[in-house]
Amino acid sequence: MRRWKRSLGIVLATALVGSLVACSGGGGGNKNSNTEPSASAPAAGNEQVKLRIMWWGSQERHEATLAALDLYTQKNPHVTFEPEFSGMDGYLDKLSTQAAAKNAPDVVQLDPGWVSDWIGRNQLTELSPEVDLSKIDEKVLSGGQLEGKQYAVPLGSVAYGMIYDKAALEKLGVASPQNGWTWDDFFALAEEAGAKLPEGQYFTKDYAGDYFAYSAFQYARGKGMVVSEDGKFNVDKDSFIEWTTKFEQLRKAGIVPPADVNTSDKEFDPNMDLMVNGKVIFRLSFSNNFGAWNSLKNDAYALVTMPREVEAGGWLKPSMYFAVSSNSKKAEEAKKFVNWFVNDPEAGQLLKTARGLPVNKEIASALEASMSDVDKVGLELLHATEVDGQTWKPGTKGWTNFIDKDWPLVRDMLSFNKITPEKAFDELKAAAEAYEK
Repeated sequence: MRRWKRSLGIVLATALVGSLVACSGGGGGNKNSNTEPSASAPAAGNEQVKLRIMWWGSQERHEATLAALDLYTQKNPHVTFEPEFSGMDGYLDKLSTQAAAKNAPDVVQLDPGWVSDWIGRNQLTELSPEVDLSKIDEKVLSGGQLEGKQYAVPLGSVAYGMIYDKAALEKLGVASPQNGWTWDDFFALAEEAGAKLPEGQYFTKDYAGDYFAYSAFQYARGKGMVVSEDGKFNVDKDSFIEWTTKFEQLRKAGIVPPADVNTSDKEFDPNMDLMVNGKVIFRLSFSNNFGAWNSLKNDAYALVTMPREVEAGGWLKPSMYFAVSSNSKKAEEAKKFVNWFVNDPEAGQLLKTARGLPVNKEIASALEASMSDVDKVGLELLHATEVDGQTWKPGTKGWTNFIDKDWPLVRDMLSFNKITPEKAFDELKAAAEAYEK
C-alpha cells in the first residue's frame, strides 16, 4: 500500500471523460449471471443490476476478488459485475477522471490517504445503516468517517515493514535481521552487504526521497507525522538531512541503484520488480503483500519489522477502503454488496488476506486458525508490529497532492543527484506553504 496518488482536486480541474479498462489479467463482467438461484437469492422479479467495481492490486488480489464477485452473483442472481482492475500506477488519475465526468464505478477501492479528500468533495455516499460495522474495530473505522457518518469501510489491517531475499543474504554470508532491529542496524547491514555485492546487485532501493520510507524514519525518531494533524508542515530538518545524506553516501558507493535502475522498478511485475529479478535484496512491504511476492518466487523471501529508534518505525493501518460513489444510480445494491464483502464468512474464506487481515473480527479469527504457512508470515509481521507500532492517522484533508506531486519531484532530483539534501528540504518546505491552513 504504497505510493500516494495525485489528489482528486488536481484532476477534477482538467478531467475529460475517461474509462479504465481492466488489466493485469483482464476484466469484464463476471460470467455466472445464469447460475441457479440459491436459498439466499432474492424473490423472482427483482430488477437485474450490473454493478461496476474498481480496485488495484496484484494478480493474487484480482483472482480472489473475481472469485468473490462470482460467489455473490451465485447467491444474488439479479446482480452481476463489471470489474475494472489494474496495478497501482495511474489508478487514482483514472478513477478521478471518471468521477469528474460523474462516471465513477458504483463501488471503488480507495487508499486510506485519499479518503478524507473524497469525502470532503462529496464523491462518496454514506454507507450506514446498510453496512454493518458492529464487528469492526473503531480504530480502523475512523479514517472513513466524517462527523460520525461512515463513507468508506476498511477492508483489512496491515503492518508496514520490510521484505528481503533470504538466499541473497545467505550467499553474501550476512546474517538476517531480526524483529526489533534499529535504523543503525539497517545502515550497518547495508554497508556490510554492500562490500560483498556482485556487479549489478544492490542492497536496497534508493529511498532517499521516498515519502513512506522517510516517514518511518521520522516516526522512529519520535518526531511525529510529516504533516501534523492540524495541517502544518512537520518534516524534522535534522532527521531529513541525516536520512537523505546517508542515502547519498550509499548511492555514491553503489550500494543502492543508480537513478535509471531505481526508477525502472515496478512492484510485483515479474520482469521489472527489482527484488524479484535479483537487483535489490531489501524493499519496503506491507504484511498482506507477502503472498503476492511469494507467488512470483516461492519460499525466497522473509519479512522483518520496520527498523526502530526511540520509537517503533512501523505502523498498523487499514490496508484500503471500499466506498460507494455518490453518482451511483444503484447505491442501495452497491451498499448491500459492500456489507456482504466485509461481513460474509464465505467471502472471507475466498479473499483471505489479499487485502490484509480482515477487519471483521470473527472472520479474522476463523482465518487465523486455518491460515497457510505463507499467510502466517504476513500475520507474524502484523503481530510483531502490534506490540508498540505507530498508530496510523488518516492525514489532513488537502495534502494529497503535496505527497503525490511535490514530494516525488524532490525524490527524483535526489536520485539523479540534481539537488542537495539541504536544498531538497527547502523545496519541500516552500511547497508546503500552498497547503498549510
